[in-house]
Amino acid sequence: MTDTVRLIRAAQLSDVAEYAYAAEVVPPARLVFTAGACPLDADGRTVAPGDPAGQARQVMANLAVALAAAGARLTDVVRTTVYVASGDRADLVAAWEVVRDAFGDHDVPSTLLGVAVLGYPDQLVEVEAVAAVRAEVA
Repeated sequence: MTDTVRLIRAAQLSDVAEYAYAAEVVPPARLVFTAGACPLDADGRTVAPGDPAGQARQVMANLAVALAAAGARLTDVVRTTVYVASGDRADLVAAWEVVRDAFGDHDVPSTLLGVAVLGYPDQLVEVEAVAAVRAEVA
């Protein structure tokens, strides 16, 4: 966790969830909003068709690249939304485990959703994020 993000736990809520229940952006900071990171390789092909965990690995690698382009890292992320195109809870869990592991101890508030379909052929996983980075003081 960086000095711009403070993860908040709520002792009154279940500790079963593998993420903080809230996050605070500590000023001065600027926010970075990502588009949904998709499981595409550099040539725009969907990787790991039929494999939610394999796609989640590519998604998290792509998310890290997008964040870096904005001057942020995974440890700057304040919140994520994880989309899995499946009605099978095991697919959601497989994708979630990869996402959670990519963040390590930085267990940001997250929403995990099973959805009917995502935008690219054979796409099963997408992750969008909001990050906060120290604002440059002019």
